[in-house]
Amino acid sequence: MPQNLIAGPPPTHLPEDEAARDQLAGLLASGSDVRPAAAEHPAYSLAWAVLAEQALDGGDAVTAYAFARTGYHRGLDALRRSGWRGTGPVPWEHEPNRGFLRALAALGRAAAAIGEAPEADRCREFLHDSSESAAAALPTW
Repeated sequence: MPQNLIAGPPPTHLPEDEAARDQLAGLLASGSDVRPAAAEHPAYSLAWAVLAEQALDGGDAVTAYAFARTGYHRGLDALRRSGWRGTGPVPWEHEPNRGFLRALAALGRAAAAIGEAPEADRCREFLHDSSESAAAALPTW
């Protein structure tokens, strides 16, 4: 069998932030406001994604958009620090990647909810390009 000499970039795997993960998990388990996790760990995309998802569930698309955009950009920063060069897989199966992917999906949902169709479409395409598994697992818009 011939070897694929034009393989794409390798998957990017973000590092785990145990302190942020544990704080967010504790707040979620107790039903508490998760904003302290975002405030104390502002680079932790999952906290921003959860805030965005909660705002979307509450019908506040504008606030969701702001939370999701923050999580998305903090995730892009983390991806770049991990060697990502703007393309390539960001596997959903790698747990620490899920904050970025959830923020991206929430940004797409919020953009659609406020009528920003080009941004919603761009987010949908980026999500599919990054991880088909994430695109299948996360809410659609």
